Amino acid sequence: MPSVARGGPVAVVPSPVLPRPGGDIIIGAVLSTERAPETGLTTAEARARLAVDGPNALPTARPPSLWRQMAGQFVHFFALLFWVAGALAFIAGLPQLGVAIFVVIVLNGLFAFAQERRAEHAARELRDLLPRLATVLRDGAVVEIDAEDLVTGDLVLLNGGDRISADMRISRAHGLAIDTSTLTGESVPAHTQRGELVHAGCYVVEGEARAVVELTGSSTRFASIASLTEGQPPAPTPLRLELDRVSRLIAAVAIGVGLLFFSLALLLGTSASDGFLFAVGLTVAVVPESLLPTVTLSLAVGAQRMATRHGLVRHLEAVETLGSTTFICTDKTGTLTRNQMSVVEVWMPTGSASIEGVGYAPAGVVRGGSDSVARALVDVGRVAGRASTGSAVERDGEWVAQGDPMEAALVVMARRVGVDLGADERTAREIERFPFDPRRRRMSVVTDAEVLVKGAPDAVLPRCSHLPEADVALQRLAARGLRVLAVARRPLDGAPPISADDAERDLTLLGLVGLEDAPRAGASEAIAACRRAGVRVAMVTGDHPETARAIAREVGLLDHGELVVVGDDLPADDAVLGALIDRDGVVVARVTPEGKLRIARALRLRGHVVAMTGDGVNDAPALKEAAIGVAMGRSGTDVARESADLVLLDDDFATIVAAIAQGRSTFANIRRFLTYHLTDNVAELAPFVVWALTGGRFPLALGVLQVLALDIGTDILPALALGAEPPGAYVLDGPPVRRHLLDRQVFGRAFGVLGPVEAFMAFAAFIAVFAADGWVPGSPFDDGSTLLTASGAAFTAVVFGQVANAFACRSAVRPAWAVQTRNPLLFWAIVVELLVLAVFLFVPAVADLLDQAPPSWAGFGVALCAIPAVLLADWLWKRRRVRRR
Repeated sequence: MPSVARGGPVAVVPSPVLPRPGGDIIIGAVLSTERAPETGLTTAEARARLAVDGPNALPTARPPSLWRQMAGQFVHFFALLFWVAGALAFIAGLPQLGVAIFVVIVLNGLFAFAQERRAEHAARELRDLLPRLATVLRDGAVVEIDAEDLVTGDLVLLNGGDRISADMRISRAHGLAIDTSTLTGESVPAHTQRGELVHAGCYVVEGEARAVVELTGSSTRFASIASLTEGQPPAPTPLRLELDRVSRLIAAVAIGVGLLFFSLALLLGTSASDGFLFAVGLTVAVVPESLLPTVTLSLAVGAQRMATRHGLVRHLEAVETLGSTTFICTDKTGTLTRNQMSVVEVWMPTGSASIEGVGYAPAGVVRGGSDSVARALVDVGRVAGRASTGSAVERDGEWVAQGDPMEAALVVMARRVGVDLGADERTAREIERFPFDPRRRRMSVVTDAEVLVKGAPDAVLPRCSHLPEADVALQRLAARGLRVLAVARRPLDGAPPISADDAERDLTLLGLVGLEDAPRAGASEAIAACRRAGVRVAMVTGDHPETARAIAREVGLLDHGELVVVGDDLPADDAVLGALIDRDGVVVARVTPEGKLRIARALRLRGHVVAMTGDGVNDAPALKEAAIGVAMGRSGTDVARESADLVLLDDDFATIVAAIAQGRSTFANIRRFLTYHLTDNVAELAPFVVWALTGGRFPLALGVLQVLALDIGTDILPALALGAEPPGAYVLDGPPVRRHLLDRQVFGRAFGVLGPVEAFMAFAAFIAVFAADGWVPGSPFDDGSTLLTASGAAFTAVVFGQVANAFACRSAVRPAWAVQTRNPLLFWAIVVELLVLAVFLFVPAVADLLDQAPPSWAGFGVALCAIPAVLLADWLWKRRRVRRR
C-alpha cells in the first residue's frame, strides 16, 4: 500500500508552459540574444519597472465632466418643458409662479445629478469586487497578480479563457487561438504561433502559452483604438425605452390637459391671465418631476442589494430585466454543486480503490485491495497529476484549489497516493503538451519517454485497447453521480508526435477516476422557488448523462420528469429543439458551446426570457444570445464575465433566484412610485377642474404653489422610499407578468379609486372649514381668512391621503396592514413629510407664500379621516381584484 503524503504545507504548482532552458525570445522581427530567465522577473525588478512605467491601466471611456453631467439635468425633455412654462409665467406677469417653477427645475436637476453620481460610485465599487488578474512567473514561482501590476519583461502564463492585459510577445505556444474581435472585428479566432505579438483587450480562446510583456497601459494598441471610440452612447435598454414611453405619455397628457382646460377657462369667461395660470398649474400637477431620479435610485439599490447577495450586476438596467426571467439554463458544476472536486474512487483493471480526504489538503486515506491495486493506483495518480493544469495551495491555513477544481483534485489525488510529481518531472522531461479543448475532450502530455492522456471516457476509451469491464465500471461510477475521467498512456515510440491525434493513439487504459462534487446547500430550495415563481429550469452541462441525472435527482430537478437529452441528439431544427426542451426539469448532457447557443436561441424564439449560465470562453455567444447572461465569478473566464449581465461572485444557483426576486421587486417599485404620484395628481387636478367648471364661483381649494409644495416638499421622499422597497415574501409567487409600467391597472387604481377618494377628502376638509364658519350651500364663499384656512385644510388632507397612499402602494394585492416586509426608509420619509407639513402650515412666511393658513379643528378632523378613507378604498379595490382572478 502506498504511503499517504502528510506533513507541513506544500504548494503543488505544476508549470506546464515553463520555458525550455535557454529559450530565445523574439522581439519584433529580430531574434534577441538575451536569454529569458526561467524564474521570470524578481519582485524587486518588477517593483522598479512599475515605478518607472506606471500601472498597466488600460484606458476607459472618459466620462463627461461634472459640469456637463449637471448641465444635462437641466436640458432634458421635462426640464425644457418647465423652462418654457417658467418663462411664460414671467411674460404673463406672474413672477412668483416663474420663480417657483425655476426652483423646481433646479431642485430636480440637483437631485437627479446626485443620484446619478451615487449610482456611478456604486458601479465603481461593484467593479472593484472583480479585479483583473494575470498569472506570471515571479522569483521562479507561479503567482497571480493584479493586471495593473504587469510590467515590461514579465513572463505571463496564458490559458484558455484568459483576458490579455498588455501587448506581449509569444515565446512558447500550445494550440493557441486568440479572439481578436475586440480590435479587428474578426469573429474567427486567430491561431497564434511563437514570436507573434498579441494585444491587450483580446482573449485566449483555447490553448496555452507563455508570453513576454512588451507594452503596457496607454502604450498598447488597445489604448490607441479606445481613444477613438470614446463618447459613443450605449444602445438603449428595454427599460430605458419603456421609461421614454412613460415620460412622453405623461408629457403629452400634461400638455393636452393644460391646453384643454385653458381653452375651457377662456370659454367660461376667465381672463387670459387666469386661464394661463390655470393651464400651467395643471401641467405642473400632472408631470412626475422625480420619476427619473426615483428609477435610478431603485436600480442602484437593487444592484447594491444584489452585491450583498454575491451577485454583481454589470448593467444597472439589467436589474429590472432579471425580474422577467421565465427560463433558466444552468450549468451543474459549481452552480448546483459546490465546485469542490475530490477523487473518491479509482477503478483499474486490477481492482478498485477508494480515497478519503478533506478538501484539497494533501493528507488522505487510501483504501484498496492487493499490492497490484496499490501499484496501479500510483501509476494512475502519476499520469493524472502530470496531465493536469491545476494545483492546490495553502492560504491562511486552508487548502484551496488554484485553477480548475477538477484539475486540482487530480493533483491532490496523486499526492494522496504517494506520488512525487516534482521528482517525476525531473525524471521524465516534458517536451510537448496538447491542451484540453471542448472538441477533443482530452489533453495529453508528451515526455521524452511516454504520452500521458486524460479526458472524458467516451473520448479516451475508443483510443484504448477494448476492455468490456471498463464500460461496466463507467456506468457504475456515473450512476453514483460521480464525474468520471479516463486515464491512459503509451510509450513514446520514435520521434515526438506533431499533433494531438498522432499522440493520442494506441493507448493503454490505466483506470477510471471518479470525482465527487456534492450539491450546494440550498440548491433544492432554490429549484423549488423557481417552480413556485413559474420559472422553468434546465440543467445544461458538458458532463456525462448519468452524472448529470444523479445530481439533477439529488437537487430535485427531475421530480417532474425524466427527460435527459445528450447534446449530439439535439434536433437540428431550432423549432423542434425549442418544443423539446421547453419544459421544466430538462437535463441536457454532453452539450457543446454551440449547443448552448442554439438552446438559448430556440427558447427565445418561443417567447422566453432566458437566463443562461456559463463559465468558459466559448460560452460567450450563448450568454449574449440570452436575455440575461450569467457568468461565474470564481470559476468563470474573463470572456464569460465580460459577456454577462450578472456575475455570480459565489457561483451559486440560489443567487440567480435572489436576482430574479430583486428584479421583480425593482419593476414593482417603479410601478409603486407611478401609482403614488398619479394618485396625488388627481387630488391636485380636481380643484382646478371644479374651479373651471363653475366659472370660478367655487374657489380654488389648492393653488399652483401648493401643488408644487406637494410634489417637491412632501411627496418626493416617500416616493424615493417606495423605490427602495425590499422584495416581499410573495414576490416569487406565480409566474412573471410582463406589462407596461403604465397600464390599465395603474391608471385604474390611481385615477379610478385612490385619487378620487383623496380628492373627495380634500374637498370635504375644504368645505368643512366654511361650514363651521356658517357657510350654507348656495351662498358665496368668503375669500378672506376663511379661504386661507380652508385651503390649508385641503392641503393637509392631501398630505394625509398620501401618507396612507404610501403604505397602500407597498403591495398591489394585499392591504397595507398585511404587508410583512419592513421598509424603515418609508417610516422616516413619512416622519419628514409630516414635519415639512408642519412647516408649510405653521411657519408664517412659508404659509403666506403658499396662500394658506393652519386648518381649523373641523378641517383638521376631516383631513385626518383621509388616512382611513384611502386605506379602506385601497383594501376594497384589492379585494375585488383578487376575487375577479
